[in-house]
Amino acid sequence: MEIWIYFTLLAAFMQAVRTAGQKQLSAKLNSMATTGVRYWYALPFAWLYLWWLLDFRQVLVPELNNEFLQYALIACVMQIWGTACLVAAFRYRNFAVATSLAKTEAIQVAIVGALFFGATLSGVGWFSVVVGVAGVFLVSKVKFKVKDILADSQGLIGMGYGLAAGLGLAITTLLIRESSLALNTDLMVSAAVTLVFMITVQSVISLVYVYLQDKSQLPLILKHWRLCLFVGITSVLGSIGWFTGASYQNAAYVKALGQVEFFITLALTYRVFKETITIKEYLGMLLIVLSVVILLLWA
Repeated sequence: MEIWIYFTLLAAFMQAVRTAGQKQLSAKLNSMATTGVRYWYALPFAWLYLWWLLDFRQVLVPELNNEFLQYALIACVMQIWGTACLVAAFRYRNFAVATSLAKTEAIQVAIVGALFFGATLSGVGWFSVVVGVAGVFLVSKVKFKVKDILADSQGLIGMGYGLAAGLGLAITTLLIRESSLALNTDLMVSAAVTLVFMITVQSVISLVYVYLQDKSQLPLILKHWRLCLFVGITSVLGSIGWFTGASYQNAAYVKALGQVEFFITLALTYRVFKETITIKEYLGMLLIVLSVVILLLWA
């Protein structure tokens, strides 16, 4: 298999586990503090990974040109926004629903990429993405009847947060790819440099925001250090996968394959959060499998 597939599968697994940790952490911290934890506790591990990779690949640190800085800085803000929306969505819908709405990211990456980044897909590629997103919606148990949605104000708010999270993360993925390619060096190294740069900037932004918004959250972050460390480590491993996969392959294909995360999410939903899985959700899982098979064999 191609290298981007391995990194994407790593990312999907780690993201599902990290998101489960963030759900538990969101009961102890507010949305931005929970978001910040994934950067603060991941930062030292990201720097260690870059240091090791530079030595292993025998590559010098590339110059951070203006094109890279432009893309990477915007990506920093969009990822913070997307993650904060996802954490906020947990308070309105159950774990699987909040995550699945955010996973409309796959189709949003394809659309935004085609419109603004020239990242076109083949006809089979589009079909694969659409089938996968259809599976996601089946799994999410989203109500499509307008009267039902309007009658459930909490569900509507949760849906809005989930979709906003998907858009923010979709734009982030596209900008990550552009940032990495702008460095014009070894792709694994450029992905790592992009990762370290973004996590460093995001750590500062989120720390300043939390301090100004509600500094009482900072002692809680230290109090719950074990769970925060878990979120940080799984976050940096997932990010290594996403950043490297997106550097090697069209971001839409990376996110389409990344929807296998849902199998892990549903397992966590059932085993950890004691939420039931329905026949409809299993059908959605089958569509996601079909999407991945089409993507890997024909797209």
